Amino acid sequence: MQKSLLLLALFISSISIAQQHTFKGAFLEKWNNSRDYLIAVAEAMPEEYYDFKPTQRQRSFKQQLLHIQGNINWLDQTYFSKSEETGDQQNDTELDKTKIIALLHKTFDTAYKDVETCSETELRGSVRFFAGPKSKLQIMNLLQDHVTHHRGQLLVYLNLKEVTPPSYSGW
Repeated sequence: MQKSLLLLALFISSISIAQQHTFKGAFLEKWNNSRDYLIAVAEAMPEEYYDFKPTQRQRSFKQQLLHIQGNINWLDQTYFSKSEETGDQQNDTELDKTKIIALLHKTFDTAYKDVETCSETELRGSVRFFAGPKSKLQIMNLLQDHVTHHRGQLLVYLNLKEVTPPSYSGW
């Protein structure tokens, strides 16, 4: 019995490692990590500070989260989704902390599933983008880079409110 469990564990591990050797596999692993880290940041900020913004010209903490969510949704629906749905468009006045976190989970998970269903050939194909033709691989980089950019800003918001940010997790 133990030998069977050990073989099963090794098999599952080898599949996981094999998936990491493709760009898509590595992206999907990192995407889930990125989701978890952003959710931890969103959970760390007390709800009474969700409208906090460091300066008048900056977005509030809540607006930053919804901007991240909206960008993921737009890039996913435009370049990866095979669905006719347009995704969740939300008015920030009707969303509390719990609803925003649930929306982030759903948006990240939907994008994950849509990228996962793309073939390697599709990912290398060219798409029209406002900055000129790009591959879907480049759009995947943009998805992650945009999340990272704004999450970094949110870490500053936490520190300004003397909230200890969650520990960084690279993988």
